[in-house]
Amino acid sequence: MTAFWTEPDFDDHEVVHFVHDEKRGLTAIIALHSTHLGPAAGGTRFWHYEDPGAAMRDALRLSRGMSYKNAMAGLPMGGGKAVILADEQRRKTPEMLAAFGEAVNGLGGKYVTAEDVGITVEDMVAVNQQTDYVSGLPVDEGEAGGNPGPFTALGIYLGIKAAVQHKLGRDSVEGVHVSLQGVGSVGGGVARLLAKDGARLTLSDIREDNAASLGEELGADVVSPDAIMAVGCDVFSPNALGAILNEEGIAKLDCAIVAGGANNQLARPENGTMLAERGILYAPDYVINAGGIVSVTMEYLCRRDNAPCDINEVRRRIALIPDRLTKIWQDSEAQASSPDRVADAMAQELIGRR
Repeated sequence: MTAFWTEPDFDDHEVVHFVHDEKRGLTAIIALHSTHLGPAAGGTRFWHYEDPGAAMRDALRLSRGMSYKNAMAGLPMGGGKAVILADEQRRKTPEMLAAFGEAVNGLGGKYVTAEDVGITVEDMVAVNQQTDYVSGLPVDEGEAGGNPGPFTALGIYLGIKAAVQHKLGRDSVEGVHVSLQGVGSVGGGVARLLAKDGARLTLSDIREDNAASLGEELGADVVSPDAIMAVGCDVFSPNALGAILNEEGIAKLDCAIVAGGANNQLARPENGTMLAERGILYAPDYVINAGGIVSVTMEYLCRRDNAPCDINEVRRRIALIPDRLTKIWQDSEAQASSPDRVADAMAQELIGRR
């Protein structure tokens, strides 16, 4: 693993912690990009990396994305992210989660964690045994919090509707063809919401049985993972892992809009310009997928302040996502700049980096 400060994705991160507890099987990276607006908030990813350097790049990119996401969502939180390096069997033990909880607690509240890829609500309950700096925990009905996936899906659904209105001039997604890459907790939720509105769907997932089952449930077409990006459609919605929008991936696209929940969809900064040059409207990922962090942040703040947390307030905040996206697209057109660059500039100003 190279020195993290030489990585292209190192962006004046405030703190990068490497955590290793051999006895309990934990190797993790906790990256805090900015605490300008408050404690660094962002989930924990549990993933097997063939190259440890990829884990560092993920932590750096994801934590910066959380700074931007929280700022653009109007939350009093900075940006951070944790990555637990899983072995090939993706073995996860109570001892490992306890060690991770202790590592989070040792940061003294500078970092607040929650679920991300590979981490469940039950895992966060285990981490909570060691630290209070955790969210995404079980809550009573009608309260904010718990699994952030459905809230992320709601924001993406609303963002897709805004993109369809802005790019295609249509007030409804009825009959609009949306291809979804990844139909897990988030992508599956987006698919179900779109299906209720009469959208035409094409689904794909690396767990092909899951895609087939959801396709049967919703009456959607299903294609293989290596075919989904080339499907002719109105909207391509990436909801799996990031960095898919590289030169090769963008060349495959046959769509008018890219709008989905995957983090860090653009492999490199110049890829946003490539989308714009092809006339494809891009919804910056950290703006459209902010619903989950809105939920877990409200949950955390309410628990910290011992205050009630109304789920309707979470929904009200998520309902602001379409207006934010529309403002970005309008400014993008006025400035002749790609939407990702416009959004980045807005976020950087909010966190005092501009």
